[in-house]
Amino acid sequence: MTTASWQGVVIAESADTVVVEGNHYFPVEAVRAEYLRPSDSTTVCSWKGTAGYYTLEVDGRSNPDAAWFYADPEPEAEHVRGRVAFWRGVEVAE
Repeated sequence: MTTASWQGVVIAESADTVVVEGNHYFPVEAVRAEYLRPSDSTTVCSWKGTAGYYTLEVDGRSNPDAAWFYADPEPEAEHVRGRVAFWRGVEVAE
């Protein structure tokens, strides 16, 4: 089971993650939506497409753009559709 935690709280947990470039992408249904806040931020990856972001909010603390996803990935990255990855201090452990 792989978990993603921030501030001592498990944000996501799944035995079904996809690892791309060292990042675990969790199925969106394995992510605790109550900790996610939509962000207006986007970035573009040359082979995955445009990433959208979420800000994490846990116990009154905010971690801007700490989660990302590809809503409409390029064909080469179709395997990350419907998945969320984390960074910026989020601990991912297997």
